[in-house]
Parts: sequence; C-alpha cells; structure tokens
Amino acid sequence: MIDRHQRTPAVRAAIGLVALTTALTACGGAAGSAGADAGPAQPGGTLNYGLSTAPTCSDPAQAGTNQTIYVTRAVVDSLTDQDPDTGEIVPWLAEKWETDADATSFTFTLKDGVSFSDGTPVTAQSVKNNFDAIVGTLGAAKAPLAASYLAGYVGTTVVDPRTAQVTFSSPNAQFLQASATSQLGLQADATTSLSAEERCQGGNIGSGPFTYTDYQQDRSVSVARRAGYSWGSPAFGHTGEAYLDGIEFTVVPESGVRTGSLSSGQLDAVSDALPQDAPTIEATGGRVLTTSNPGTPFGIAPNVSRGVLADPDVRRALVPAIDRQQLVDTVLGPNFLPATSTLASRTPGYVSLPDVTFDADAARTVLDRAGWVPAADGIREKDGQRLSFSILFSAVFAGNQAILELLQQQLRDVGVDARLELTSVPESIARQNAGDFDATYYNSTRADGDILRTSFAADGRNLNQRGPIADLDASLTDQLRTTDTTQRGEYLANAQQQVLDNGLWIPTVELSQAVGASSAVQDQRFDASARLQFFDTWLSRS
Repeated sequence: MIDRHQRTPAVRAAIGLVALTTALTACGGAAGSAGADAGPAQPGGTLNYGLSTAPTCSDPAQAGTNQTIYVTRAVVDSLTDQDPDTGEIVPWLAEKWETDADATSFTFTLKDGVSFSDGTPVTAQSVKNNFDAIVGTLGAAKAPLAASYLAGYVGTTVVDPRTAQVTFSSPNAQFLQASATSQLGLQADATTSLSAEERCQGGNIGSGPFTYTDYQQDRSVSVARRAGYSWGSPAFGHTGEAYLDGIEFTVVPESGVRTGSLSSGQLDAVSDALPQDAPTIEATGGRVLTTSNPGTPFGIAPNVSRGVLADPDVRRALVPAIDRQQLVDTVLGPNFLPATSTLASRTPGYVSLPDVTFDADAARTVLDRAGWVPAADGIREKDGQRLSFSILFSAVFAGNQAILELLQQQLRDVGVDARLELTSVPESIARQNAGDFDATYYNSTRADGDILRTSFAADGRNLNQRGPIADLDASLTDQLRTTDTTQRGEYLANAQQQVLDNGLWIPTVELSQAVGASSAVQDQRFDASARLQFFDTWLSRS
C-alpha cells in the first residue's frame, strides 16, 4: 500500500478517478461509429482534431511518435498495407510483389496511373529515391525506425518504370511488413532530394489521400483532401477520394482543455482521452474509441553503461518491484493492459513471460543478496553509493507522468530512489541519442516482433548502450534471416526472454490509443499499428 501522505498531485488525482474508469468499458473498439442509424457516408466537412503533443516533424520517414504519425500517415501511401483485422499484407501502391527464397530480394510491381500530389508519377525510380534517401541522407540518427527497416540495404534496381527490385546484403524477413509502415511511405523527388531538416517543414509531397496546406511547428497542421485519389488500400472501407474536405490538427497539451473543447464542439476528436475524460465526453453524446498498440509496451530502458543501473542485480530487481496492475487500475482504466512481456500482447510473435510479475519481497531479496542495504531513510546503499537513478521521459502520452509517479513510489517501497526528469520530446530524443541519461521511459509501436531488433540490437537504436550479448544477438539476427513463421516465432520468444533476463527493458503497461470523438464523427478507424486512419472518416453534422 502507498502512504497517502506520500502521493504526488498527479497520483492523487488519478486515484480519485478510479471510480470513473468503468465509463470506458462500453466505449472500446477498433473503429468508431455514432450508431446504426447514422446513414450513408456524407462527403464534406473539416474534422477538427486535438493532438496531445506536437508532431516532431512533417516527414513520414522521420516520424516516431503516435501524434506525429497521425498527421504524416494522411499524406503518404506505402507500397503495401497491413490488414488491421488479420495482419495480412495487402497491396497498396504495389499491386503485387515477389520475394526470393532467402528474403534478400523483394520485387514490387507498382499500380499504373498513380501520382504524387505535384503531378509527377509514382515509379520504380521513386522507390529507389525514397529508400536511397532514408539510408544515405537521413540515416539512423534522423530516421531510426525507417533506417532499421532497411537494415542491410544494398540498393533498389529499376527493372522498368513500374518494377522495383529492393535488395539486401543478408536476409531481411521483416521487410515486407515494413513496406506497409508510414516511415517507408513514398514521397516525390522534390521531397526526397531535400535535407533532413528541410523535410520537416511541411512541404512534403506524397501520393496519399490528403495533402499538407499549412504546417506550423508546435501549433497546428492543416491537410486537404486530394482530388482524384483512387488507389487506396483494400483494407480501407471505401474506394475513391477521402470523405473529409480536410483535417485541422491543433496541438492542445492540456487534457482538460482537449476534453472541454470536444464537449463544446470546438474540436471533433482528441487524442489521449483518459478515464477522467470519459464522463464529460459521453455527457454530450460523444464516446471514447480504443485499441491496444502492438510493439514494445511502455517501459524503462536502463543505460547499462553508467551508475547503479550498470549492476545487473539492480536491473533484475526492478522487474518484480513494479505492480503493473495497480498502474492500470489507478491511472488508466480497463481498456489498458499491464505489460506481461517485452513485447505487447497484440504483437505477432508475442509470448507471455512469467517473470514479469509483481513480487516486492522477491525484489528485496535480489537487492539484499547483491549487497544493497537500506539506509535510515529506506533507500538502499552499497559501498557508499545510494541506489538512485533518474528516469528521462516526455509527455508523448498523457498518462506518463502519473504512471511514473506511482511507479516511483512502488520502487521506493523496496528501497530504490527513482528521480523523474520530464523533458520536451525534442530534448528527450536528443539526450537519448547522446546517451545522456540513467534510464529512459518510452514505448515503440509496430505490428511485427522485429521491433525488438530495432530497439535492442547492439547495432540498432541500443539506448541501453550495451555491448555484445551472444544469445540475444543471435536471436535478433536469426529472426531476421528466416521466413519460416514457426521458427521465427521461436527466435522472437527467446529474444523477448533475453531482453528481460539482461535487464534491458523493465516493462510497465501496454499502450492503448484512446481517442475521444463527438457524435458527429463516423467511421474513425485504426490501422494495424493502432494509428488513426482518416480516409474513411466522415462527419454527420446536424
């Protein structure tokens, strides 16, 4: 139990809202509809959407946060799409494809008659220019996800104007799914020829159902319907152009302001609608749409190269010290799940790990045996060093601060002092890239278990600042090399366990997207990676 006098304001507020979380139970679902009698879709109108944080960049290839991808996905199409119901890879810009036996070569045949919004055609040369620019111009520093999807990229051969052969130096079994992500969406030559910084200014030219009309960093983004769009994915709900005339994205960091603006009609939909928001939203006829994210759950990534977290026993003790169910029940509500592995449960290849279990006594035992002894204030010490570290985080999700404040108290109960460092998203990314942190808190969304390689490979993002770990390195490499689903699942299962056993990830909760929508918003859908898909959305204005 937590001493009520030790609760921080954010945790006290969250605890007071537990009774309201049941309001979300009836609001879940992967798609939204105002009701069976809304009638046929009505084209027209502008959707006013409230983002909880500012997009970090207008470039899909450099996008990382959910709020950024909500925006960038609207303007860019990908070679393939992933069906959100089945996980199947389906055609999009490519009408068909072939993969060689060892997954080193992928040949895509593009649809005929597809164009970018500047009127230039989408060709095999476009594929080459996009992938070459990700690897050569942007690189892993600017586009960590996109670059990881192109691991071992040798180049793209333009076989003919509509046929592109993408080749890798070694097997890359995850690439076909990666070709469905927005980070590998295709943009026109006028965009791919720009520098990384210039690609973040809102002039990106894609072939998507919407186009940028205004981009004001940290304030707002406007997109308009693309006239003549007719090459949507079969995973979409209709054909032809998008229904909406446009979307106005406004950055509204304060949860209460977002909810109030939704209830008053100033906004039509908002991000990060938490349990306390549900009664207000529902009182005016709205609802909360939810879906859980695949990928890595939210968790703590220790920097194993410095401080007390260089001690593997400390990292090992943190896993059972966290009561994940309490985090969900107190802060988030029933549409969220406690993490049970180093992958989220909706991710292909996920396995439940029994060690991701709350057992405070087990945590204390690990620390006792490792020589960490409680001092007078309850925080442990060893050889004159206090068991204290900081957790770097940003408010990319509205519940992060309250979650971490409660986690902070849970860790203190076993003698660990976790200090919280709230920073802006750009500062957080910069410090992560520089390794300037003790631990950092985040999640990564992707509907493929290869997200483990992106996050934890020594030659990947490697925020752990780790060196070689033979078993883990082999599993991450082997899952990339095999196209056999069963065998790949075995490699991923071992990788999940190895990430945990080596203390590279301290899982907390699985992220769910919770979007508040007014009664006017119809057919608001999530894609396979739990990001909003606005193509089918329409407004039933009275």
